Amino acid sequence: MSRIWKWYKSCLSLHPVKTQVVSSGFLWGIGDVGAQYITHFTTNTRLQYKDSEQEFITDWKRVAITSMFGFGFVGPAGHYWYEGLDRFIKLRLQLRPKSVKFVAAKVAMDGFIFGPFDLFVFFSYMGLSTGKSVPEVKADVKRDFIPALILEGGIWPIVQIANFRYVPVRYQLLYVNIFCLLDSAFLSWIEQQKDAPWKRRFTSLSQ
Repeated sequence: MSRIWKWYKSCLSLHPVKTQVVSSGFLWGIGDVGAQYITHFTTNTRLQYKDSEQEFITDWKRVAITSMFGFGFVGPAGHYWYEGLDRFIKLRLQLRPKSVKFVAAKVAMDGFIFGPFDLFVFFSYMGLSTGKSVPEVKADVKRDFIPALILEGGIWPIVQIANFRYVPVRYQLLYVNIFCLLDSAFLSWIEQQKDAPWKRRFTSLSQ
């Protein structure tokens, strides 16, 4: 494990953006496999007869599509976001690094700017990449965005407090991507739930 970590740090020093891109794509792909299994498992638990259970088969096309989201968006966008956010708060807001105000400002900006944008891009990309029309994608985003934003809003601020307080900037995206093993599974699961009744309850609260 120590050798892998040394190798990763070396790659990050020599090729920071490429390393972030590759690691993001890899982790998001793993997360989607988890999402598919969760969806399969929850579907089977609702079946009344054991003979009706189906064998779990990984949809590798979907894994590739989700991995490309990590490669094409999370990696590069996350790298420049965390680097730029740190510089902005230090230079423009002139807050002392690691202070309560410094961490709070980062968490707030990440939660109100990057978080919603990331969700919007994810659901839009997943719809378009599977061949849906623009009106269909708009309907899916309207259906999925609010439930995901509300549910994630109670988790990610806690994750990011620890990230911005204790993790060096160059490793903050890796830290986030590790949690994205669960988050990508969660978002993929939400997208696969289609027009589930529990989603309508969330969207009704926002109207």
